[in-house]
Amino acid sequence: MEVQRLFDIPYYQLENFPKQDAFCTKVNGQWVKTSTAEFIEQVNYVSAGLIQLGIQKGDKVGLVSSNNRTEWNIVDIAILQIGAIDVPVYPTITEADNKFIFNDAEVKFCFVSDSELSAKINNIKDEIPSLNEIYTFDTVEGAKSWKEILEAGKTAGNDTVQERKSDVEEQDLATLIYTSGTTGTPKGVMLSHKNIVSNAKACNPMLPIDEHSRALSFLPACHIYERMMHYMFMYIGVSIYFAETLDTIGENLKEVKPHGFTAVPRLLEKVYDSIVNKGKELTGIKKKLFFWALDLGHRYELNGANGWWYELQLALARKIIFIKWKEGLGGNVGVIASGSAALQPRLARVFTAAGIPIMEGYGLTETSPVVSVNSYHPNGVMFGTVGKLLRDVEVKIAEDGEILIKGPCLMMGYYKRDDLTKKAIDEDGWFHSGDIGEMVNGEFLKITDRKKEIFKTSGGKYVAPQVIENKLKQSFFIEQVIVIGEYQKHPAALIVPSFEFLKKWCVDLGMDTESNKEIIKDEIVIHKIKEEVHKINKEFGSWEQIKKFELLDREWTVEDGELTPTLKLKRKNILNNNRALFNKIYELEEPLN
Repeated sequence: MEVQRLFDIPYYQLENFPKQDAFCTKVNGQWVKTSTAEFIEQVNYVSAGLIQLGIQKGDKVGLVSSNNRTEWNIVDIAILQIGAIDVPVYPTITEADNKFIFNDAEVKFCFVSDSELSAKINNIKDEIPSLNEIYTFDTVEGAKSWKEILEAGKTAGNDTVQERKSDVEEQDLATLIYTSGTTGTPKGVMLSHKNIVSNAKACNPMLPIDEHSRALSFLPACHIYERMMHYMFMYIGVSIYFAETLDTIGENLKEVKPHGFTAVPRLLEKVYDSIVNKGKELTGIKKKLFFWALDLGHRYELNGANGWWYELQLALARKIIFIKWKEGLGGNVGVIASGSAALQPRLARVFTAAGIPIMEGYGLTETSPVVSVNSYHPNGVMFGTVGKLLRDVEVKIAEDGEILIKGPCLMMGYYKRDDLTKKAIDEDGWFHSGDIGEMVNGEFLKITDRKKEIFKTSGGKYVAPQVIENKLKQSFFIEQVIVIGEYQKHPAALIVPSFEFLKKWCVDLGMDTESNKEIIKDEIVIHKIKEEVHKINKEFGSWEQIKKFELLDREWTVEDGELTPTLKLKRKNILNNNRALFNKIYELEEPLN
């Protein structure tokens, strides 16, 4: 069969790669497996139950879950195959954003994962006139269960569902995804079945996985990146296992032994830092071997470019050191697909050297999402880039460096916002991404910064903060950083130290590590961060160099509104929360050195 609509995918899997463990969720300590056939059966029951509730083609249904789980995917496909439109929402967004999204989309029914989210949506239910009912995946006292819809569908028959399926076209709207954005009101991105199907099919050949593979899923399914990967995994026949929580990823990796998974750079940074911290705790020859291997990894070049002697050493390092890295990820990982934000090239380099290739890609919600990706094919990877363009995707670099995009994955537009759609997609059909980039060797796309994030100093010099931030985060002493200085005399930075690493460093020096607030005031610590900043400054022009910085005593979080759900910096919010430090930096003109 030919896959044209998203709900065709599980039927395609049943025909070509029927699985006993198509979807697997851990319940009460046990992995509960759902076969392809069982999945489709439950999808059809839920579809029939939704029709009984009065859901019509074009109606909107909300999905809000605090974790990825089989039920989410069942309901997703059940909604889509009767021509309704699902509206996946992040569980961590504010009450104001929830109200806006539910009212803007005119959501009629909503599925939530647990009691906390049930209460959260019920708190605003009276302010959402369109919302009829809320159903929960967990059993929640006083709440309606999604199983009520499933059970009702069992007695309803399948004829109406089949009629509805035949009435859905590939160009029909499938989902509304509201971009969290780093500023402003959420925008509803309209994606059709064709948009996402084309992306899943085009990404299929880029990763070294097949119907014999397992994937561990933990990035939020409401994000188009993870969601598209779910469809791609289904299309290939990959078994999908859902991590219990972010805190149990390490344990779940060892249980599932996945062949691949998706990640965001922030997570990979934490994995790398954790590995290095453990290496620092070693002693004697073990410690020397660890850092010998680490140094080799940081010098890794593709295709044997470092010569036979390096390759011989690397083979040894993989046997005695890097194999433990791989075992920590379950032992089978052949690829990690990284997206959503810029990856430090050194991480791609060292993990690939360790035999754990990271395939960095690029895309946006508006492009369903992948535009380009590094792949396992010969000459398919270039460190520091986001890979080659997917088939049928076109990119043009505008005069100001902005990346313009065309292709079947390009959104239908912004929901109820023709004005914003016209601003984003020009008369020739090119989508203006807001990202700055270039083509390397005419093949590999390289992202240099966000157009909106580039700022000008009072001296008229342009500064690309993301490039500097990624360099600074290479320091073991720096966890998070934001480069500031728009219309000021010079760039500066607000820095959150890596307290886990820093405290061990302080202990080794016999220093007190009682509280973060005390640590960031210590002159020895401040001097050490200065040294780290100086090292990085040497890689930039004088107008780009960080002249002053201030240290913060806590990490920025999604909950405090300083990060998006995909862990990007909300620059405006961070600055507003630290206005006193900003004023201190630019009112006191003491030089860094």
